Amino acid sequence: MIRPTHEVEYEQMLLSRHGLMHHKGGRSKEGVLERSAYILLSRIRVQGPMSIGELSDAFGLDASTLNRQTAAAMRAGLVERIPDPDGGMARKFRITSEGERLLDEERQGLVRSLDRVMAEWSDTDIAAFASYLRRFNTDIERIGGRPWPRP
Repeated sequence: MIRPTHEVEYEQMLLSRHGLMHHKGGRSKEGVLERSAYILLSRIRVQGPMSIGELSDAFGLDASTLNRQTAAAMRAGLVERIPDPDGGMARKFRITSEGERLLDEERQGLVRSLDRVMAEWSDTDIAAFASYLRRFNTDIERIGGRPWPRP
């Protein structure tokens, strides 16, 4: 018997192939945020300044990967290193005003894309879909032990 999760897997695969964002890290030549920078900035915006260790724990990635991502974001002017506001030894990364501006622009563009895709959906259907996505994501986060803070 094929379980409904087979359909979820297939639809999730199709969703990932559409990708409203087709970037890989830092900032593209067009000034658009790339996927890893978008996620990095989104996390720092919600949680506040974070060290490499905190980012590594949050994303489940090794420190070398986060060092490359944060270095690219620093070169692009999206984040800056600051002393730990709580007085700790590790320096932290804080989103810059340019990072905030580009994150807002990218998010607005993505919302416009979603508005086009969901133009025929009722607000009730969109809210229900968002609720299921939130539940899906929070269950993945619970299993992985890496909850993502939400605004």
